[in-house]
Amino acid sequence: MNEFKDIVAALQNSAYQQWVKSEGLPLVEGYGLEDVREVKLAPWARMGGKGAVIYLYGSEAFSGMYVAEIPPGGSLAPERHIYDEIIYIVEGIGATEVWQEGGKKHLFEWKKGSLFSPPLNTWHRLFNGGREPVRFLAVTSAPMVMDLYRNPEFVFNCPFVFSERFDGEQGYFEASNKRYRKGLANLWETNFIPDVRETRLESEEKKGSGVNITMYEMAGNAMAGHISDWPAGRYHKAHYHGPGAILVGLQSSGYVLLWSKDLGLRPYEKGYGDRVVEVRWHEGGVYCPPGGWFHQHFNTGPVPARHLAIRFGSRLYPAGFYTTAKRQDDGVVISIKNGGTMIDYEDEDPEIRRRFESELKKAGVPCEMPPVVYN
Repeated sequence: MNEFKDIVAALQNSAYQQWVKSEGLPLVEGYGLEDVREVKLAPWARMGGKGAVIYLYGSEAFSGMYVAEIPPGGSLAPERHIYDEIIYIVEGIGATEVWQEGGKKHLFEWKKGSLFSPPLNTWHRLFNGGREPVRFLAVTSAPMVMDLYRNPEFVFNCPFVFSERFDGEQGYFEASNKRYRKGLANLWETNFIPDVRETRLESEEKKGSGVNITMYEMAGNAMAGHISDWPAGRYHKAHYHGPGAILVGLQSSGYVLLWSKDLGLRPYEKGYGDRVVEVRWHEGGVYCPPGGWFHQHFNTGPVPARHLAIRFGSRLYPAGFYTTAKRQDDGVVISIKNGGTMIDYEDEDPEIRRRFESELKKAGVPCEMPPVVYN
């Protein structure tokens, strides 16, 4: 952890961190947080409502994240910005207005579990439509944009209209049925997902026993993501990719193991068990694997687990730095043995399954993993 503490200290003079300080918001840091609903917020003068900035070590200043709250019957101030932003509604109901400068306003409603993205540099405003506070999580490319331009006035008040992203068309913020296979991925082009907790997913057994995954593309962003689920008593295969991928727990509970690929495929066997990081998660939990670190998701709850990922890695508008860091578009579903970045069950550290079985026993959940013969 010390290496990341040093990175955080070095980042204090970055344009993004200086902007965070100027906003007067709390800064929460770590490998992950067990529940973003419990993050303490402070008044946010520029936006209205309350907010806090979250810095997860694995974001490595590629992606940014904040949590905000809208009071009952209230709204946030209108804003626009030249960075990507994907918003997940953690609690509450409400609506968002989106418009181009001088153009017609488009209104769409959302609820707990909804996912959407205001198109680049459009004006947008969020409203609370209920009697309880709305809390939402936003993942952005603001750190890179802020550090590149070093001018908040430009970032938030650039007049350029990206009409190729959004030109005021009707139906833009409706869930689409445009699903198809691209390469080794199940892709869904949609600018709005009513509830990521309930949407249909496609089988992706290459990632693990019983795993289902659908990748989504929104608003022409370089940031995209995926939704995954897998049964109780099972876990994903370990894999690594570039930095900045934020994962949000939606259902069930468990833990994730994180370790640098420099420790090898079997860190416990090599005596590096004390350098493997464990982060617990349940609904509302967030974590972010550092770039080049293996990570493995475990479900120890009695029901299927479901996660939301928000990250760079668009298949339609790929970011070169992320594709290079990941080595190849589909590396995360290709075995290390075949040039990818994923560890097959038979090649993983046997201690990983022993620990998982022990956790399940304590939770009273049966192990449903297929038998394995280790290489």
